[in-house]
Amino acid sequence: MASATLSFLALPQRPRALSSGFRHPSVFGLSSVSIGSNSVGRRRGFRFSVCRAAAVVFRDLDADDFRHPLDKQNTLILRAIPGLNDVGKALLGTVTEQVMLLENIGTSVLVSQNQLSDLHQLMIEAAQILNIEAPDLYVRQSPVPNAYTLAIGGKKPFVVVHTSLVELLTRKELQAVLAHELGHLKCDHGVWLTFANILTLGAYSLPGLGGLIAQRLEEQLFRWLRAAELTCDRAALLVAQDPKVVISVLMKLAGGIPSLADQLNVDAFLEQARSYDKASSSPAGWYIRNAQTRQLSHPLPVLRAREIDEWSRSQDYQILLRRAAQVNSLRKV
Repeated sequence: MASATLSFLALPQRPRALSSGFRHPSVFGLSSVSIGSNSVGRRRGFRFSVCRAAAVVFRDLDADDFRHPLDKQNTLILRAIPGLNDVGKALLGTVTEQVMLLENIGTSVLVSQNQLSDLHQLMIEAAQILNIEAPDLYVRQSPVPNAYTLAIGGKKPFVVVHTSLVELLTRKELQAVLAHELGHLKCDHGVWLTFANILTLGAYSLPGLGGLIAQRLEEQLFRWLRAAELTCDRAALLVAQDPKVVISVLMKLAGGIPSLADQLNVDAFLEQARSYDKASSSPAGWYIRNAQTRQLSHPLPVLRAREIDEWSRSQDYQILLRRAAQVNSLRKV
């Protein structure tokens, strides 16, 4: 019925066009354990050590438990657009679904217990922690570090990670990226992305005011996309259960390479985020900041890092951890 790709991107980029095949280059943005000697995927034949026995599992987790307030607000705005669902269903049919599915199957490697089993275990584990069914996972050859999700109505969704992303991140960071993609599925982001994309494309074809209508819809869509990314960064934290892991992913995607991983510093990156806030606090800075970000599909990496750092210290996050721990204890009893 509907398809949509949502990427993890750490570097915000404007989509080439608003379409259901929408992909962002290299930027999910969150996750990273200590970025240092704990690097994974630098050498051939590496194996992941998947041991998360101590991780808190959120057995009764609901999407609204971690959804960012801006995501809630902008989702309500999308739902209020008349005819959005009907237009999406009418314009997107089974042909698009089949094209997207076959294109991915034909150009990537499907991860399973018998194929890249360590990556498969990372996905299964992240899905269990977030209380969601694990989607299929594919690895695709690409020099651009990226991960994205494709949600196809009526079919099992799947996540794609690029080989360069596997090379760049540690095991925990990579799992945080997978958790970010699971966050899109947990919150049904794919549905709204597809419907809004199609409505926008349709508006561009209308004579007269069509272009103006499409522009307004596009701006609203980007505003929602940026908010949705903040939600999924939270999903990554719920799985990593260490804010430095998530922030490290954002930092690496903003300016990291495997050979310099042991020199990256999460605390310095957070200080960089604070300096950005200070520089943009003046009237001129506020205007420039809004002009820079208005047409971006993803928030700036430093702002995402600051957001996840603040949420990790919030009462809401601590309550989620305590509630999950209590549920787990009761189940053991």
